[in-house]
Amino acid sequence: MSKITITVEKTNTGFSAGADKYPVYTAGDSLQEIKQNITNALNLYFEHNKKTLIKEDAVKLKIDIPSFIEYYKVINFNALSVRIGMDENLLAQYSKGTKKPSELQTKRILHGVQKLGKELASINF
Repeated sequence: MSKITITVEKTNTGFSAGADKYPVYTAGDSLQEIKQNITNALNLYFEHNKKTLIKEDAVKLKIDIPSFIEYYKVINFNALSVRIGMDENLLAQYSKGTKKPSELQTKRILHGVQKLGKELASINF
C-alpha cells in the first residue's frame, strides 16, 4: 500500500489534520500526536469498511510552511534562508502566510530543511 497523505494545519489550539483521500479527520497538540490519532482514525474507518489496517509508517504528513515554521521554532529560519540562498524577508513572509511560495520555492525550502536534517542526523558527540 502506498503512503496515505495527511494534510496538517496549525490551529489556535494545536493542529488539525485530514486524510486527502478518505473522510477521516483528527486534531492534536503535536505532529506525533496527529500521526497517532490519524492512524487510529484511519484504522477505524478501514475496519468499518473491511479494508486492511495500517501502521503509522504508512502515513505521510503534509504541512504548510507557516505551520512548519511555527512548530519547529528551534530552527533558526534566518540562518536557513542564508543557507538556501533565499531572502530572509521573503522567507518571513512565507512563514507569516502573507505571501504564498511557488512550488519551486516550496521545494527549495523543503530541500534545505531535509539537507539540514540529514546533516544533523549524521553528527556524533
